[in-house]
Amino acid sequence: MASKDELVFLPLGGVGEIGMNLALYGFGPKGKREWLMVDCGVTFPGPDLPGVDLVLPDIRYIEDEKIDLKAIVITHAHEDHYGALADLWPYLGAPVYVTPFTAGMLEAKRAYEGNVEAVPVKTFNAGDTFQVGPFSIEAVAVSHSIPEPVSLVITTPVGRVVHTGDWKIDDAPSLGPLADEERFRAVGDDGVLALICDSTNALRDGVSPSEEDVGHSLQSIISAARGRVAITTFSSNVGRIRSVAEAARDAGRRVLLLGSSIKRVVDVATGLGYMDGLPPFVDEDEFDLIQRDKIVIILTGSQGESRAALAKMARDEMRRVMLNAGDTVVFSSRTIPGNEKPILDIKNALIDQGIDIVTDDDALVHVSGHPRRNELQRMYDWTRPQIVVPVHGEAAHLVAQAQFARECGIETVPPVRNGDVLRLAPGPAEIIDEAPHGRIYKDGDLIGDFEEMGVGERRKLSFVGHIAVSVILSNKHEIIGNPSVKPFGLPEVDENGDLLSDRLEEAAVSAIESIPRVRRRDLDVVRESVRRAVRAAARDVWGKKPVMTVFVSRV
Repeated sequence: MASKDELVFLPLGGVGEIGMNLALYGFGPKGKREWLMVDCGVTFPGPDLPGVDLVLPDIRYIEDEKIDLKAIVITHAHEDHYGALADLWPYLGAPVYVTPFTAGMLEAKRAYEGNVEAVPVKTFNAGDTFQVGPFSIEAVAVSHSIPEPVSLVITTPVGRVVHTGDWKIDDAPSLGPLADEERFRAVGDDGVLALICDSTNALRDGVSPSEEDVGHSLQSIISAARGRVAITTFSSNVGRIRSVAEAARDAGRRVLLLGSSIKRVVDVATGLGYMDGLPPFVDEDEFDLIQRDKIVIILTGSQGESRAALAKMARDEMRRVMLNAGDTVVFSSRTIPGNEKPILDIKNALIDQGIDIVTDDDALVHVSGHPRRNELQRMYDWTRPQIVVPVHGEAAHLVAQAQFARECGIETVPPVRNGDVLRLAPGPAEIIDEAPHGRIYKDGDLIGDFEEMGVGERRKLSFVGHIAVSVILSNKHEIIGNPSVKPFGLPEVDENGDLLSDRLEEAAVSAIESIPRVRRRDLDVVRESVRRAVRAAARDVWGKKPVMTVFVSRV
């Protein structure tokens, strides 16, 4: 080891926000570090990003260093941890290590989306150890709401780091595995420099209920229901899907899956044996043949997605499957912040149809896959780290875990956010640099930053609309015919009931006629004069200033 070798931690996403998790570990002297990437996730756009499909972490920093990127390791197959991999891997080209379930999900996604480049992967299982560059990596089993989640023990010449990924302690998970307490304790005995730890539930005291408890609660709800039961949950929550299927079986009901994403997940899980022992699922064309009190529907749409199965069902747009008054819909999920309004709209639509709604406010129908404070304390006790770095959360979650870690006797808890380069060793843990970071956007088949994708202009259009004006001048600089004015997204008439387009056309003509004929030779002068006049006319009538496009040509 060279005397100037350092171990640094650099998050490019997921620290100061929920989702879009991407962490880098660097080892070596500044300017010559070798890198390990852990996870490569997305987050989802809100209404402030019209038309954007996915939000991805800005990887320009590691893209510039990609010759020294030794590997990408994915801890589990949730979108906020692996969802950007297929789109960003072509820019990086590093070896990718995943569990078999994540490999299956990558391939299923590629098959569904079509023209997506295949990502070559190397698979590993919990308990495996492999070497990439200066990093020795061991995968340790944890519990979470998806098959095969792992924490990573990353060993370097200057110290050992435990990167938890998403985890919880569940003594009765529906799929397993249990968090490997014995291995975490052994790692702690060997000495842990830093614990890079999930903060999502750091504001909550106690211990999370088990998935087994949720299964019992769901069975009671299904058994007591007088009609059909529809249960919506996260598509990737294979453990929950299995809990529902087991509860339905024990209540004497069959199960129908609705939604392409949930079917893809179940196909992958079935191929790996996670659905063994369950009765076969029902096809949609069998729906009419099954009595109302003999079926359970597991479907997409727990976050109010307008194109998901639940939203379509609430709008009565499903061709073969429907709900009626007296049926029950269970929201077996948490509401992701920002999705409250669309979820409420769906609930109200269902309630109007006489359908009963059950949420986690009414019964135990969901548990989080993240650790509460008592679970955090157990992880601290197992690993006994010198340093705790809170990740995976917004500011409130990160600060809550930082305070709790100090209360538990851990003195070094550096406040890290996206882009901070944290030196873990040698010497005291401290932020020594800031790397370029931010967000990029997937819009259709293209990826770019805010300006490149035109998101700002699109947002402006969504508020103020657009006016296109076409003006034709003769070779003597006279207007030929009337200017063509086409408003998009503007009111049709003014306060007097007159067509707004007529007012705008008059403004365009007046603007041109006010320009001395000799100055009309300059088409840019005409174009700018028309733009200003038409926009001002729209503002006077409407109170808003639309986006303008003006074409001026001469014949």
